[in-house]
Amino acid sequence: MAGDGDAVTSWSRIDRDAEVPPYEQVRLGIIEKITAGELLVGSKLPTVRALAATMGLAVNTVARVYRELEADHFVETRGRQGTFIIADSGSATGAAQRLAVEYIAATRSLGIADEAAVAFVEKSVGL
Repeated sequence: MAGDGDAVTSWSRIDRDAEVPPYEQVRLGIIEKITAGELLVGSKLPTVRALAATMGLAVNTVARVYRELEADHFVETRGRQGTFIIADSGSATGAAQRLAVEYIAATRSLGIADEAAVAFVEKSVGL
């Protein structure tokens, strides 16, 4: 989903003076965004290179973050398609989040603006 990278990097910058290493700051920040519902199930994370450039980190540092998130079942990497949020994938909330992400992707592919797609959902709530 467009803008997911913004959600990933929207917490404060890496604190280089902190006792917590940069990779752990990023990992915990992504987990926080997932548990807060700011990164939805099915959302695509930025590429390792893109996130590394945005955060001012080495590519290997971000690759470690993604490997650890995958080992902890927060994300899954789907080859060239990218890395996606999977936390809560078995829950009703996770399923609803995944459907929301798929809906926006489908409406975008039809050339429908996000605001119009959201308005469709709001109008359908009363049905």
